[in-house]
Amino acid sequence: MVLSGDWTLSVLNPRCVDIRRQLEAASGAPAWDLAGVSRLDSFGALLLWRAWGRRRPPQLVLPEALESVFNRLADLGDASLPVEPPYRFLDATAHLGRLLLGLVRHLGHFVVLLGQLLLDLLYLLRNREHWPLHEMSANFYKVGVKAMPVTALVGFLIGVVMSYLSALQLRAFGADTFIVNILGLGIIRELGPVLVSVLVAGRSGSAMTAQLGVMRVTEEIDALTTMGVSRYVRLVLPKVVALTLAMPLLTLWGSSVAIFGGMVSANVQLDMSFDYFLNALPRAVPAANLVIGLAKGAVFGLLIALVACHFGLRVKPNTESLSANTTASVVTSITVVILVDAVFAILTRTIGLPYR
Repeated sequence: MVLSGDWTLSVLNPRCVDIRRQLEAASGAPAWDLAGVSRLDSFGALLLWRAWGRRRPPQLVLPEALESVFNRLADLGDASLPVEPPYRFLDATAHLGRLLLGLVRHLGHFVVLLGQLLLDLLYLLRNREHWPLHEMSANFYKVGVKAMPVTALVGFLIGVVMSYLSALQLRAFGADTFIVNILGLGIIRELGPVLVSVLVAGRSGSAMTAQLGVMRVTEEIDALTTMGVSRYVRLVLPKVVALTLAMPLLTLWGSSVAIFGGMVSANVQLDMSFDYFLNALPRAVPAANLVIGLAKGAVFGLLIALVACHFGLRVKPNTESLSANTTASVVTSITVVILVDAVFAILTRTIGLPYR
């Protein structure tokens, strides 16, 4: 069997099916002559190697320049793609065990991060000139001020939707005035903090994880450590403090805009005046609900920042790890916010409710 010309992907691809058929037909030939082959890449070599049954034919005329290509294929031997073992009864148990062990490792690293931040706070309280005020101010602007437009837009639309759906039901029972209670308690106490936290987790939390992850990939964090600069004081602590302080303000802003949207919808649907709505709101929603909502915002902001920094510092120096940890950061932050909100609801079930 005599071969000649270019045996590369660009040349063989248009006639790949015919060439495969011809090679299969000639696979039993005892002698092969590749002296006329001018160019050969891995694609053409693999076609020939498979036609030969993954071993050299008895008689092979091969130029010295192509010798290394087939030597590499010969070194692979009969290696093939790994075959996934069949499912066994205990595989689910083993998978669950790996998930639990991974959760324990994450919790351990999270506790270490929290402990290190507490130690850094004690150090900064004794050495006030080392506070990273510029980093805190920059992070506060990024996570707080820049998040106001999207928070206002989503909050206004949520308020309009809640008011519209509630008005349809309340009008059927002649209980139009209770729309103030529904919007006030629902937004200020529950929906406002959770909605803002989900937006911040998807916007600012992912940005924090990505920033720390990129610094890990480019070895900037290692460079800071080499220069004796604490990664926690300069990178983690400003993000945690800024988001903890900004979240209550964002919660107040988002809840206010959502109530305004509900008030506009109530005026259109139920012909309820703005003056009546604003006068009835303090009576329907005690001030304790506002305190609970702001406290939720601070706690949610602290948790989102800690989770984001935790996953950001766990990024390995490759892009796949960066994307995986950024996704895990957003999912974990939202899950933690919902779980903590449920704990808040249980602990404060007798506080701030006008009707018990």
